[in-house]
Amino acid sequence: MSRLWFPGAFVALILLLALAAPLLGLPDPVRQDIALRLAGPMSGSWLGRDEFGRDVLSRLIWGARTSLSVAFASALTACVIGVALGLIGGWSRGVGSLLSVRSMDIILCFPPVLLALLVVTLLGPGAATLILVLSVLYLPGFARVTYSEVLSVRGRDYVEATRALGAPTWYILLRTVLPNIAGPVLVQLSLAVAAAVVLESGLSFLGLGVVPPAPSWGLMIRGARATMEQAPLLLIWPCAALTLTILAMNLLCDALRDAVDPRTAGR
Repeated sequence: MSRLWFPGAFVALILLLALAAPLLGLPDPVRQDIALRLAGPMSGSWLGRDEFGRDVLSRLIWGARTSLSVAFASALTACVIGVALGLIGGWSRGVGSLLSVRSMDIILCFPPVLLALLVVTLLGPGAATLILVLSVLYLPGFARVTYSEVLSVRGRDYVEATRALGAPTWYILLRTVLPNIAGPVLVQLSLAVAAAVVLESGLSFLGLGVVPPAPSWGLMIRGARATMEQAPLLLIWPCAALTLTILAMNLLCDALRDAVDPRTAGR
């Protein structure tokens, strides 16, 4: 459990900054000041101004709010639906398994970027479209993890004892099976959030995600690429924020995996 403290504290700090963005008294992240275009660090703008004269620090923190909200919303949506499908498929098997889990193979046949292009073409870019795309992309992972875990615990003695007492199926799944498979599902959730942050930034960089002028790390990298020779720091700040966030989340995923794995929990 000691390995959870450092990455957990770092991720909590990032989430706290993102949630507290309206309370920090930052400049308006979309307000332009062409006179200060590409200005370096100065009083009131500790990280300088971007290609439109907007405050970089404000856009970084508000961009974290945007990126993390999209990542968590999509991961939680995929988790809820995927866990429900995995529980139904693993418990009922047969037709239930075919409809709830094997159908996930259809989603896995589509490359992520091509699926994003298809959905954005039909619905248009935006945060809501991005959440829908990411939820669909991460749905098979949760369904498969839950399905395999349900198959491994459905024959255990405590499950059979609950069935022998005449408990209804929904009670067995929610009160007996689900708490005993929560560890792998939690690890899958943390992996999905970390991957969603990267994919959200990549899709926003390509123009398929958050719509300008809303702040986003991917949009900041996209805008800084055109002025990287005049102001290279504009490219460094969002890349550093994205790298540190993903590194902390991956460390947290490793620590969670070790904490819930009985083979490593006693180390």
